[in-house]
Amino acid sequence: MTEWIVDLLPLALLGGVLGLDVVCFPQAMVSRPLVAATAAGAFVGQPMQGLMIGVTLELIALETLPFGASRYLEWGSAAVVGGALFSDSAPNTAGGMTTAVLGATATAWAGSYSMVRLRELNARWARARLPRLERGSGRTVIGLQVAGLTADLVRGGLLTFAALAVLRPLARLAISDWGTSPAASRAFVTGVAATVAAAAAWKIFHSTAGARWFFLGGIAAGLSLLALR
Repeated sequence: MTEWIVDLLPLALLGGVLGLDVVCFPQAMVSRPLVAATAAGAFVGQPMQGLMIGVTLELIALETLPFGASRYLEWGSAAVVGGALFSDSAPNTAGGMTTAVLGATATAWAGSYSMVRLRELNARWARARLPRLERGSGRTVIGLQVAGLTADLVRGGLLTFAALAVLRPLARLAISDWGTSPAASRAFVTGVAATVAAAAAWKIFHSTAGARWFFLGGIAAGLSLLALR
């Protein structure tokens, strides 16, 4: 039992740090699935596996617009979970990508809920210190900022640890009895992810003059570079 706990701790720490980047600090985009899942794969020893699932999750995450007080999926910790789950299986394993995407999406939803609860906790802490804030206490402001950052780090870490502790054995069980071929299951997942990405892109550029031509030009340039390899 101790071994699997120790095995999950580095990934939990990574999930905490990348979950912190989503909103609080430093917002350096390292929490994007493309980066986060690749880092998780590297932690497991399979960076290319992490990169592959990271690209897939990034397509889905394009639908999320993390700004303001709206509730949105938390992809930083979730991408770590997805990267670890996919990298845990051998390359070209049937069901590996499907279970990883499902696990990451479920974790992103749970992360969204946990972020709302954290905001409520931050508000309670601020209300309890309202008299000192009204007096302009710099120490109180700094204390609240440090407490909020620490709580978000712990939130992301616990979320990643709990998700992997639950989802890893479930993913292995599902993969062991998977009936669809590896190519078919991957094609289905990437097709769904591409559809979500296309819908997200359409929402952004369909009402902006000239944006669709830049979008199509980018696709053409990317395909040209791919063909020239």
